[in-house]
Amino acid sequence: MTGARAAASADDMDLKDDIALAQRLADAAGNAIRPHFRKIVGPERKGDASPVTVADREAEKAMRAILGTARPEDGIIGEEYGNERGEARRQWVLDPIDGTAGFLAGRPIFGTLIALMVDGWPVLGVIDQPIAGERWVGAAGLPTLLNGEEVRCRPCRELSDATLATTGPHYFDDHQGEHFMGLAAKTDHRRMVMGGDCYNYAMLASGQLDIVCEAGLKLYDYAALIPVVEGAGGTMADWNGEPLHAGSDGHVIALGDPARLDDVVEALACHH
Repeated sequence: MTGARAAASADDMDLKDDIALAQRLADAAGNAIRPHFRKIVGPERKGDASPVTVADREAEKAMRAILGTARPEDGIIGEEYGNERGEARRQWVLDPIDGTAGFLAGRPIFGTLIALMVDGWPVLGVIDQPIAGERWVGAAGLPTLLNGEEVRCRPCRELSDATLATTGPHYFDDHQGEHFMGLAAKTDHRRMVMGGDCYNYAMLASGQLDIVCEAGLKLYDYAALIPVVEGAGGTMADWNGEPLHAGSDGHVIALGDPARLDDVVEALACHH
């Protein structure tokens, strides 16, 4: 993505500092989330008292507190507490728990998502799984690292060989679902993966999956994923094959093998 690459290369030293800061944010979020994981929720605890909301809010508060001190000029876009300094060129995009259903079910496949966007393009992304202790870090111009070790997407020679993942069919409306099934029919649907949220993109970056396809995502759902996938040799786009940025409509595909992009876009355009 040329926009992200250009924005990052202009100030490479700053990006190193930003990566270190993103690591601190992930540490703080994980410390806030872990005490709430797999806690029994009685029927009397509803609304704001639900542990996922408590964990979400505590994690985002912890990250915002660090950013307020370390980067007071930067903007923040967060799932829980909205936007600050929206006019800033540099925006930190925070999703403290991506994968609420997985978190509530005690499944350690949710994640904390942290992105830095410059002029609307993501240049840095972190996917952190605080229970398993797995952290993927991607930054423009640098290889993606999982706990400090480089990871790579795998090649996929034919769409019919591809393993496809999505969080769930209930996230598609009927129209989107028809297009998704058009894609699914052309992949190895016997190995299709349901559930996983951001963890699917981490697995794609680590060479375990070939395609992730979703709709209805917000900026904080996808911004952090892009540098992670791209730094591992993959690509992300909207359903038309266009690069993702702050103004994208939430129709998202990730591919481990960029050579399959046209195939995937074509399959999504078909009605079945």
